Amino acid sequence: MVERTIGDKRLKMVRGDITDMEVEAFVFDITEDAKLGSGFGGAIQQRGGIVIQKELDEVGSVPTGEAVVTQAGILKADYIIHVNGPKFREEDEKGKLERAVTSALARAEEKGVKQIAFPPIGTGMYQVPLGLCADVMVETISRHLANGSDLDEVLIVVQDPREITPFEAKFKEGA
Repeated sequence: MVERTIGDKRLKMVRGDITDMEVEAFVFDITEDAKLGSGFGGAIQQRGGIVIQKELDEVGSVPTGEAVVTQAGILKADYIIHVNGPKFREEDEKGKLERAVTSALARAEEKGVKQIAFPPIGTGMYQVPLGLCADVMVETISRHLANGSDLDEVLIVVQDPREITPFEAKFKEGA
């Protein structure tokens, strides 16, 4: 685990299963059609219950760079913040990732969340480069925490061993 302190706020990188974290909210990268689908999305629905997809069906769609909030069903978290991040080699990948992270942080603030967990957005199926993701996420979250955020702690939760090195390097860069 690596950590960065920003005033009285904490940004940490931890290893684990984000759906099993005891946090108020966690972020999930979703497609524009707001469907959980298979894979990780299917696991969220299976573990959390169908109420999550039912709430997403009411939303309809999530434009790239935007985020919406649902209840987390029977998962340990209270909320899931569903964000539509960039896809590999999409135009303005960096800008879209920054808007997605900023939007997720804004939704957390609106709900009064004090602790939120993020996965590396877009690095799985959407193949956003890990180095770009680490740079944008750590910089965007750090800036947000430094500018009067009500959040106390933000976790970046890595699961794949390949995710550790770029995030660790970015954390240490600011130390």
